Amino acid sequence: MMKSEKKSPLHFAFGMIALIVLLIMSLLPNLARSVWAQFPTVSIPTVTSSPRGLYVRAVGDPETPLNVRSYPNSTATRVGIFLVGQEAKAYGYYGDYVMIDYAGAPENKGWIVLNRVEVFGGSLPMLQPPPTETPSITKTIDPTLAAQFIITAIPSRLPTFTEPPALQIPTYPAEVGGTTTVGIPIGYIIVILAGFGLFLTLIAVLRRG
Repeated sequence: MMKSEKKSPLHFAFGMIALIVLLIMSLLPNLARSVWAQFPTVSIPTVTSSPRGLYVRAVGDPETPLNVRSYPNSTATRVGIFLVGQEAKAYGYYGDYVMIDYAGAPENKGWIVLNRVEVFGGSLPMLQPPPTETPSITKTIDPTLAAQFIITAIPSRLPTFTEPPALQIPTYPAEVGGTTTVGIPIGYIIVILAGFGLFLTLIAVLRRG
């Protein structure tokens, strides 16, 4: 008969560890199924893009960009241009102009004409009248520099005028009737010569006959 060997404590410990490992491995499929079948108990919000809000897009002739001004007026200072097709955030309108975001303008806000833009994202609200534009630089003229361009006209001496002497017009005594040097009127001489000529003509005619 063989003697039964005594199991040492080390062998017993290894056996218990193996049993625990087998038990855990048998439970793993159930744990995995329970995890994958779990649904969230809270609703997950759907992530969507944030709305742009009000914005405008320039339209019209591409060769004619819009002027961006510092005040809603056609005579206000021009701070830049807004190209056709360009878009910008809009705040509202005042008169015929709409306020947009524009870098470089006072407070990064400029004004463009309303009839050259399309509005997206809603209706533009009417804004309160903005403060009157004040020029940032006062234009002054250097008096020293201006004096160099002032030309003083030197008056020229006008020619003196001397009145000419009175015009002497010769006068002749009027003659009454024409007379010859011997005192016979010219009319008589003409009549005598005409009669003499007729007389000679008559003689010539008679001789031919």
